Amino acid sequence: MPQFVIEREMPGVGQLGPDALKGASQGSCSVLRELGPEIQWVHSYVTDDKIYCIYRAPSEDLIRQHAETAGFPANSIAQVRATIDPTTAE
Repeated sequence: MPQFVIEREMPGVGQLGPDALKGASQGSCSVLRELGPEIQWVHSYVTDDKIYCIYRAPSEDLIRQHAETAGFPANSIAQVRATIDPTTAE
């Protein structure tokens, strides 16, 4: 299944505490359950003013539907074409 990186511009998100992040995660998971098993949240990176999320889904449209339903921005969505790491250089 295709994998995507979603960039969410959310000023101040890095200042949120564990309870707020837990609530946001619960809201996201609730919408994911409604949309069905075709869309999966892998993990996210929280920075000062953005969240970068990794999702698996059959299409960008389904990711946008999740974002709209959950009330999260999806400022950019890019399909992952390859994954590299230090072992790629060997």
